Amino acid sequence: MGVDYYKVLGVGRGATDDELKKAYRRLAMKYHPDKNPTPQADTLFKQVSEAYDVLSDPQKRAIYDQYGEEGLKAGAPPPAASTHGAGAGVHRFRFNTRSAEEIFSEIFGGGFAGAGPRTPGGGVPSGFPMFGGAAGAGEASSAASQRKAPPIERPLACTLEDLYKGATKKMKISRDVLDATGRPTNREEILTIDIKPGWKKGTKITFPEKGNEARNVVPSDLVFIVEERAHPRFRRDGNDLIYTHKISLVEALTGCTVQVTTLDGRTLTVPVKSVVSPTYEEVVPGEGMPITREPSRKGSLRIKFQIKFPTSLTGDQKAAIQQLLS
Repeated sequence: MGVDYYKVLGVGRGATDDELKKAYRRLAMKYHPDKNPTPQADTLFKQVSEAYDVLSDPQKRAIYDQYGEEGLKAGAPPPAASTHGAGAGVHRFRFNTRSAEEIFSEIFGGGFAGAGPRTPGGGVPSGFPMFGGAAGAGEASSAASQRKAPPIERPLACTLEDLYKGATKKMKISRDVLDATGRPTNREEILTIDIKPGWKKGTKITFPEKGNEARNVVPSDLVFIVEERAHPRFRRDGNDLIYTHKISLVEALTGCTVQVTTLDGRTLTVPVKSVVSPTYEEVVPGEGMPITREPSRKGSLRIKFQIKFPTSLTGDQKAAIQQLLS
């Protein structure tokens, strides 16, 4: 049958329209590329959207149930038409796909208010409006009782080494969940965040529906936002790393060698043969930050120079310099 759209949405073959829409909303929130930065999210988002598009359309669903994905996309006739034979006049179905974003826009609207998870030592972090479940015509009554709580932002402090090499962080959260009787009870959870090499300040990692549970409220999404800690030796500029090296005026004029310990512990030896002016930079390609979408590539290491000028010169020294440079 090819792709099993029912399995993609996680519903039974007898799923109602409301069950299909609820499954789509949950999975689309989980895999939308704007919320989920993992490489496979975009593919899963499109699969979920196609599955919903087919199963929510009675004609497409009927053809899919009888002929499977291949028959649907090949233009098999609707089941009712098959009883009339294969002669002239039998209408064949033409499968038209809608974009995943078009389906998403049709289902989702603005954000809703609600509660979020607590940190182990304090109150509820502040939230912000993002994705939310605006009801379509068929679910106006359920939307009133199932509003979506707004996402919750929390900072994720990372060292430059974390963002260069990648890292795994464990985050402990405390939140309210509803027990079998519908009463709230506190639960602590450990969330695992895999930091990818090259991630930048402001990168968002979303954990769907990890906020506080409450009656008639869909829990908040918990969103971690990468913050970059200051580094004692390097400063980041996009995909480049900037390193400042102190040299004497003599070295600036005659050349020098710079040794740099990289973020992964290697030692780079960089000969500088040019005359170093206050604005000069020595550029070492491929020794900057990794580029997340192209793991084999890196930015550049840009070495800047801080020139130490002498505080005073003797008359003989001045005369010698004038003679040398004239």
